[in-house]
Amino acid sequence: MTSFDLSRSYFLKATKRLKVLDVLIQEEAYSDVIREAQEIVELALKGALRLLGVEPPKIHDVGPLLVENRDRFPKPVAQNTPELARISKLPRREHELSFYGDIDLIPKEEYTAEDGRRAARDARNVVVQIGTVFENSAP
Repeated sequence: MTSFDLSRSYFLKATKRLKVLDVLIQEEAYSDVIREAQEIVELALKGALRLLGVEPPKIHDVGPLLVENRDRFPKPVAQNTPELARISKLPRREHELSFYGDIDLIPKEEYTAEDGRRAARDARNVVVQIGTVFENSAP
């Protein structure tokens, strides 16, 4: 397996998981949409970083690394690295809370339809933009 294979695998997993978001929204499982969207964003961004020769750290939010390495991305994506970094950071904060909750936070009661739609929209945006990085790369 090559680094290209692994990075492509991350991106394909992110792409396939997008389909789950619509089902979760239909089921009104908004906290699960938040959690799944975070994982989609993380997989897509880490796949792109790996593709471009940057070993992603084992943390959820790789936004600062995107900005730091923006010159490695194709120009349209490079210009959007601040937005991609913002999207990376937002769901990361919700990662644990949306899944586990807390004594004063029940995930099913905390997140709204708008929260779910926003997270799904952001995840799709990331996958579309990162898709252009993979379209312009060959093994």
